Amino acid sequence: MKGMLLAAIAMLGLVDGVATFAVPMSRQGVLILVAAAAYLYGWRLAVRYGWWILGSVAALGALLAHNSDRDPFNALLTFGSFVVLPWLIGRFRRQQADLIAAAADRVTRLERERELVAGRARAQERARIATDMHDSLGHELALIALRAGALELAPGLTDENREAAAALRRNAVDATDRLRQTIGILRDEPAPAEPLDESIEALVERAAEAGMRVTLETDAAPLPPLAGRTVHRVVQEALTNAARYAPGAEVRVGVAVAGTIAAVSVRNSGRRSEIPSGKGSGLVSLDERVRLLGGTFRAGPVEGGFELRAEVPLEHSKIDVTWQGSR
Repeated sequence: MKGMLLAAIAMLGLVDGVATFAVPMSRQGVLILVAAAAYLYGWRLAVRYGWWILGSVAALGALLAHNSDRDPFNALLTFGSFVVLPWLIGRFRRQQADLIAAAADRVTRLERERELVAGRARAQERARIATDMHDSLGHELALIALRAGALELAPGLTDENREAAAALRRNAVDATDRLRQTIGILRDEPAPAEPLDESIEALVERAAEAGMRVTLETDAAPLPPLAGRTVHRVVQEALTNAARYAPGAEVRVGVAVAGTIAAVSVRNSGRRSEIPSGKGSGLVSLDERVRLLGGTFRAGPVEGGFELRAEVPLEHSKIDVTWQGSR
């Protein structure tokens, strides 16, 4: 406001110096007020109001200029100096202020967008951590529970050692449940898929070394990265569930490629009472992931046990591969 008043005073001084020679002393005070009003209206009001008020001020200025001097040139000079010029200067100052405000608003929006991008990056990192925890730690905990269960049934153990093995198995199962709860806290956004760093053969071999009775039948050549990652996750989740819910059961893993489809099936012979009801977070994640690739997924009880089947397209260049991760 102070800058506006100073500009108005300077402008009025200029106008007064230019045009007062054509205006009698008795009229100069009124014309200065007219000039100040024109400037302030040009500065403060929107265009649709400015034109209306400028017309009123212009009429008053024209009347004063005409009555002050009958010379048309001097009247026009007085009108332009005390009405038009002050209003134009006011409009210019307003437009300048609007541009500055728009620039400040743009800077604010850019800063907000930068914060949103940074927040999204943090959320994606949390989702990646949650996915890694489910894929790696969840599987390892299931294998620990499987080893503990095998140790619990081993002959020659004292009751104390057998109880310790049973406690270890229970603790591993509880840790898996707590891990799933932690994943629910960490996971806010979809996690990007990461490169596959373990083959299906190595995954099955590691489960067998942990004591699982598992066999693998496959004739599939190396799969494309995204399809290979999905097939790996299907087998990993199936083995994890078998180790957790059906320890000691026989597990058969099959992977085959027919045309542009990779078919994977994992069946265990666990008793029906040992099969979990409904879908856990891992199975829901697999269902979403396979369907987003354009494939099919099914998991549920079958005659003689529990089976998980999935068909994963090998070609998905036009498919949105953003998947929901573990819940």
